[in-house]
Amino acid sequence: MPSKTSWDLRWPDRPSEEARNLNPAFCGEMLFRTVSEYFKLSRMPFSFPLSFVVLPLVLHKPTRDMLPGRASTAFAGWIAEHTPFLVEFPDRVLRLVPVTRESLLFLIQHKVLSVEVGGLIPGNKPIARAALPPLITEDVGEARSAAALLGRWFAGQGSPSTIMQGFGVSP
Repeated sequence: MPSKTSWDLRWPDRPSEEARNLNPAFCGEMLFRTVSEYFKLSRMPFSFPLSFVVLPLVLHKPTRDMLPGRASTAFAGWIAEHTPFLVEFPDRVLRLVPVTRESLLFLIQHKVLSVEVGGLIPGNKPIARAALPPLITEDVGEARSAAALLGRWFAGQGSPSTIMQGFGVSP
């Protein structure tokens, strides 16, 4: 029988830092921003498997700081340049699978995202500007911007499986 992890605990019983930084509402906002920007540009659903690379990219500051400044940056060139820095990325994706899964369920239950053939699309109840806190830290602002950038960047790149392969992960 596998040992219990903090993800098996009720929210009040989880370590406070984990509960604050990896809660489904905050992580869900990052996923929503990526899916929304992707959908705006491509008019296609965002790949469900690809959603599992979003949080490891935007929540990890050193990786977030390496992301391109523009969505027009060629993905293959960026990957070639940053491969040495992305060696641990697949492990980070695996560690954040429970966070991503919980965040996606939260968004779908609250109709912020919808599931469609081919992936995820913005739902009937997008996150309202009034629901966002007026004061945020620099780190949160950077994560929000990075999440939106990912949606635009991925929309202009190859297939989701090609993007995932570039990061060294598979569906």
